[in-house]
Amino acid sequence: MLRLSKKADYALMAMKHLAIRTDAASASAREIAEQYDIPIELMAKVLQQLARRGLLTSHQGTRGGYQLSKATTAISVADIIQAIDGPLTVTACSTDDEQCGQFAKCNVRDPLWRIKDRIVAALAMCSLAEIASDTPVGETVMPLSLSRSTPRPAAR
Repeated sequence: MLRLSKKADYALMAMKHLAIRTDAASASAREIAEQYDIPIELMAKVLQQLARRGLLTSHQGTRGGYQLSKATTAISVADIIQAIDGPLTVTACSTDDEQCGQFAKCNVRDPLWRIKDRIVAALAMCSLAEIASDTPVGETVMPLSLSRSTPRPAAR
């Protein structure tokens, strides 16, 4: 089962928090941690990792904190997850290291790698803007219209 780490969950929560702020002020690790009941030390580490990967900008001082370094449309969910957890893997051999004893004869390795690539592509297509909005970006709701056709005469 594909599952995000707690740190990746917290990173997504923090990034959304920063994305939906109505003011342009920075948010501190303490502010974000308290808002979502996350240990402050853990939130600080997550925010530092996001800043090191260039997704956040860090400001020092009494009014310091973190801000998004790019537009919400330019940050993908894949960017956020990979900044925290590293490359996405779905199998033990996903890293090309050939450590598995079945590597040479495995008949599902390549199909599973293609599935992993699709998952990464889907996460890359989902932006922080989409996460931050109530309605997914690019998704339009088509009204369902049912019409009643005139009944056909019964066959004899």
